[in-house]
Amino acid sequence: MPATQPLVRRARVGLALVLLGLGGGLPEAGAQSVSRAGTTAAPFLQIGVGPRAMALGGAFTASADDATALYWNPAGLAQMRAGEFVSAHSEWLGDVSHDYVGVAVPLAGGVVGASVTMLGVPEMTVRTELNQQGTGETFDAADLAVGLSYGRQISDRFSIGGTAKYIQQRVWHSTASAVAVDIGTRFQTDFFGGLTIGAAISNFGSDLQLDGRDLRTFVDPDPSQDGTNGQIPADYALDTWSLPLDFKIGVVSRPLASRMNQLSVSVDALHPSSNYESLNVGAEYGFRERVFFRGGFQGLFLPEREGGLALGLGVRQPLPYPDGMAKLDYAFRDGGRLGRVHTVGLSVTF
Repeated sequence: MPATQPLVRRARVGLALVLLGLGGGLPEAGAQSVSRAGTTAAPFLQIGVGPRAMALGGAFTASADDATALYWNPAGLAQMRAGEFVSAHSEWLGDVSHDYVGVAVPLAGGVVGASVTMLGVPEMTVRTELNQQGTGETFDAADLAVGLSYGRQISDRFSIGGTAKYIQQRVWHSTASAVAVDIGTRFQTDFFGGLTIGAAISNFGSDLQLDGRDLRTFVDPDPSQDGTNGQIPADYALDTWSLPLDFKIGVVSRPLASRMNQLSVSVDALHPSSNYESLNVGAEYGFRERVFFRGGFQGLFLPEREGGLALGLGVRQPLPYPDGMAKLDYAFRDGGRLGRVHTVGLSVTF
């Protein structure tokens, strides 16, 4: 048997698995007639981080190879050969701010990282049925996720990674907290320009339940009886809500990989627990590994999608020490009737 036949057979099997994986993310006709949007807590966990990934339409599961892999796919951390610090800020919809900070360092036979994601809602007026113009008080809301990650290379082609994280949501004086894990894998092949396959499961964890002094009230345990105390302290018991469990599988191909020109094309298939299945697509062109132009589309095949077009650019500047590089990136995303989202980010390798 010629030596090339086993390689060809493996390539065909790998391609079939990729196509099956992507096909599994496409919506089947009539398979899901009711949207699951709004059926989980902590939706901020599904807001992508980093302007590079956002400019690619969120098609980053297989492409993640920097400190934002802490969010997208912890297996991508294994591709890092130097430490990196990244910070990103988004002016989200409705004056909501979204911030991400992450750091990853090669350590313990792999790469160890930590990340913080924050979402803040500006102050609003407290209104009640009796004071519809406001009580004179204000309230705000904030979300927080803190994660610790580890990724390592299992072989020259396959890597795996995981993240453990603490999640908190706060509305005025009431909070809810949970713990969750993310697990990711990454496999590099020899065909289609070094096609890389990535997969990740995110936000597998405990439920959230709000509790706090905003839920305190006073009741009369027996209003049918005269003389009872009508000021017995009590609490409203709210339902528990699950986290938005997400499964993503993606591929990225790099048909151009010279020192002068670099081109990558990526596709992600998403299967979330809180919405319909959809596809994200993106492409990145680099010139001399210094200037990058990016474009993508988020939410293909998603019913009632708002916008989806994403664009961005980035520049890199070497720093005067080994492995030093400064990266400045920007992304724009069209949110349709909900407005536009701008994301800026700065990262430094060391």
